[in-house]
Amino acid sequence: MMVVSVSSSIFDPVVMALSNSSWRLLQPSFFLLGIPGLEESQHWIALPLGVLYLLALVGNVTILFIIWTDPSLHQPMYFFLGMLAGIDLVLASSTAPKTLAVLLVHDHEIGYTVCLIQMFFIHAFSSMESGVLVAMALDRYVAICHPLHHSTILYPGLIARIGMAVLVRGLLLLLPFPILLRRLVFCHTTVIGHAYCEHMAVVKLACSETTVNRAYGLAVALLVVGLDVLAISISYVLILQAVLKVPGGEARLKAFSTCGSHVCVILIFYVPGMFSFLTHRFGHHVPHHVHVLLATLYLLVPPALNPLVYGVKTRQIRQRVLRVFYIKGS
Repeated sequence: MMVVSVSSSIFDPVVMALSNSSWRLLQPSFFLLGIPGLEESQHWIALPLGVLYLLALVGNVTILFIIWTDPSLHQPMYFFLGMLAGIDLVLASSTAPKTLAVLLVHDHEIGYTVCLIQMFFIHAFSSMESGVLVAMALDRYVAICHPLHHSTILYPGLIARIGMAVLVRGLLLLLPFPILLRRLVFCHTTVIGHAYCEHMAVVKLACSETTVNRAYGLAVALLVVGLDVLAISISYVLILQAVLKVPGGEARLKAFSTCGSHVCVILIFYVPGMFSFLTHRFGHHVPHHVHVLLATLYLLVPPALNPLVYGVKTRQIRQRVLRVFYIKGS
């Protein structure tokens, strides 16, 4: 059972009332604290989070619009980029609205079912994003190591199957999360020391046995992240070997440049995600407000920065964006 302690907080009376409740709750409403320890400055923290969400909406909608309307971009790399943009839109929209409501207008209550739905969407679409990053690494491998057969290896039918496999994997692996949570009983406290319904944060509130929930959560994290990072690493080792065999520095530089944006996106996604995962289980000395803040940024920074990274690093995307604004401004 998780005990939340927030000293000298404006939420103390509410937290005390909720934490000292003696009844047994089968389907409670949860109380999202936001960022424990930073209550007095939460409205200021909400401003950059709101800017990140706005960037995520505008950037990813722009990427989807450009890829959809430009036939020359109907290629494997841009199809996968479109998948990434769609997933980022869902991921950011699953988190930001409620988080901003908590931080700005103190709308702390979230229903039991709504909490489970939010948790499912966050974790399922995080898994899907990881799968798309693997697919994009495969695309870069084929483009650099087998350039003459790129269109025949990654034909539209295979791309559609890869996209469907990523979608089905995310749904099937994460569907047990809310199902397993529904069997838990929540006693006394329903205060979540977080800005959104995160799986482990909810599991820690239960007063019934949570071994299955914890074990399954750990297994999914290791399976998804472990296998995906391994696949991406193998792809880039093969890419590096192929690039080093290319004669001429300019050709090597061009080959590295084609992978630069994807490497940036990989680092933006996995580094804070691994920090949040490890902190939940081993980071007992990490201040709680630091963990919550970084866990929130983890779900908003990649969706906000991915379109900017691809817009800057990918010449075709950059040219289409400039053309759109040039036409509108002329």
